[in-house]
Amino acid sequence: MTEHRRDRPAGLGFALLAALAFGASGPLARPLIDAGLDPLHVAWLRVTGAALFLLPVALRRRAALRRHPWLLLAYGVFPMAGIQAFYFAALARIPVGVALLLEFLGPVLVLLWLRVVRRRRVSRQAVVGVILAVAGLTLLVEAFTGGGGLDPIGIALALVAAACQAAFFLLSDAGGPDVDPPAVIAYGAIVGSLVLVPIVQPWSLPWELVGGTVDVAGLAMPAPALLAWLCVVSTSVAYLAGVGAVRRLSAPIAGAVAYLEVVTAIALAWLLLGETLSLPQTVGAVVVVLGAFIAQLAVPTESGPNDPALVSPASSGPRVSGVAATDPAAGIPAAVDPAAVNSTAVGSEPSRVTSSPPDPAIGVMRPRTRATPPSEPPAGDTVRTGCPDPAGEDVPR
Repeated sequence: MTEHRRDRPAGLGFALLAALAFGASGPLARPLIDAGLDPLHVAWLRVTGAALFLLPVALRRRAALRRHPWLLLAYGVFPMAGIQAFYFAALARIPVGVALLLEFLGPVLVLLWLRVVRRRRVSRQAVVGVILAVAGLTLLVEAFTGGGGLDPIGIALALVAAACQAAFFLLSDAGGPDVDPPAVIAYGAIVGSLVLVPIVQPWSLPWELVGGTVDVAGLAMPAPALLAWLCVVSTSVAYLAGVGAVRRLSAPIAGAVAYLEVVTAIALAWLLLGETLSLPQTVGAVVVVLGAFIAQLAVPTESGPNDPALVSPASSGPRVSGVAATDPAAGIPAAVDPAAVNSTAVGSEPSRVTSSPPDPAIGVMRPRTRATPPSEPPAGDTVRTGCPDPAGEDVPR
């Protein structure tokens, strides 16, 4: 317990770093887009720069290519390429805070997918989360006033980014206990960069803009400096800090801290871009975050408790192969169902906890549990029951 408490400040530090770094990506990308760079160009430069920065990580973890090739491909297509491209495309049309809040609807889309497509039952908590998120969305886009001047295409692009985030959450269930989050991040960036090449056509980039200056809050800032920040800090460092956070914190704590990304994005958009939210939008933002948080806690896990035997002394969260079991969308932690904990048979084996790579929007990872059925000894074997017979011999089962 003492070691847990000593590790928690470091975990909170990593979580704050990840939230601040991710939250700064939108406000710092917007000046590049306003200067004339296409949003897809900015997305490709960000992912490609991160791929180059994380190349040493990929080279040291080449085994991931053999174990999970399809997972690496999917992670590159949806979270890395998809979220970045659609999020930045939305930034060109709607405010940063609105775009990010719409993207945070990923957990709600997961629940809708499970209920409508997979026909799985969801809890009342999940229904409450969805209702709150939809109500907050209505206020956020000011639907009651005809959209409040928000570009409907921008809203649609942000919702597609949320769908890509939801796809990541669903794909995370395909991984096994040997999934290595840093490897998935590194190879996902490489795949994402390659996937965007035929779409972006980087040979047509206006390199004079890439090497020039852009206006940020009235100051002329070098565009390469903003791009370097996006590649190194808001992508590579943010993802790795998210991994460091979830290794030291429980999933709910890491997820709660990750929602500071929204606060960071809105605050920086106000300071650097002069963007503000109206009173109804501010109320809607709070309701969206609350609904998304409730929804992501209600996403059903497969089964099983977080048995203390599987908790490393160096972490307050469950770990497998040195990695804490945490989330997408970032990404997003899910609570263990108390009913699953109470239904665990006495003497059964603890659940094996696996983990998925962090959500690129949030930088945290989603827990997934797979229950290991209790092993039964062969018939006639003798087991110690703790209640020997009067003769002193063990009672056969």
